[in-house]
Amino acid sequence: MTEPAADLETIPPELTPGRPVLELREVGRTFGSDPPVRALREVDLLVYPGDWVAIVGPSGSGKSTLLNILGCLDRPTAGTYLIDGIDVAQLSENERTAMRGRSIGFVFQAFHLLGHRTALENVMLAEMYAGGERAGRRERALAALERVGMAHRRDFLPTRLSGGEQQRVAIARALLGSPRLLLCDEPTGNLDSSSTESLMLLFDALARQGLTLVVVTHDEGVAAHAQRVVRLVDGEVVG
Repeated sequence: MTEPAADLETIPPELTPGRPVLELREVGRTFGSDPPVRALREVDLLVYPGDWVAIVGPSGSGKSTLLNILGCLDRPTAGTYLIDGIDVAQLSENERTAMRGRSIGFVFQAFHLLGHRTALENVMLAEMYAGGERAGRRERALAALERVGMAHRRDFLPTRLSGGEQQRVAIARALLGSPRLLLCDEPTGNLDSSSTESLMLLFDALARQGLTLVVVTHDEGVAAHAQRVVRLVDGEVVG
């Protein structure tokens, strides 16, 4: 008998003390069948509130596949994945979407800012598309920009911002709604060394504030800032 999907209304607004934010038990992901490609193999991973974790590995090692599973964009074909004790496999598609919206912020290598909108408008639009409350939207967006040190640039178009500044606006957008977890896919891939170092200092500060960060990167300098480094090779955790 199939167990009913978890009711998202039972998910606590705050993380349960001592409980992992993310818990993977022997998670695997296989694509195709002729022959099957095993992108992930029996991955075990625990990530606790406030952890700053870097996932590193060569191209094709399974980093992006793992990030997609962590972000509820894909499902494992083996093993168990829990977010704050909730078994993601038991959620419907709508519930997984709701889980992403309320618990997870995403940051990518490309900034994905609208060029004809100011920094403030770009952040506000994220909440508008997510169906957030209209009341207080500007104030919440300003607070997010303030958190990443970009409130003074709120009226600037992306073309007037440096790459590092654009990525900070993208992070502010991801932080809107106070997600429990920030997932980043090569967030420094389009940045120079100075902007990269500045962004790492921001990540360090966010982790100290209690935000949980999981960052996929090929940059060992970025990984050096993390509290913990997870190395993937051929879909397996090797360190």
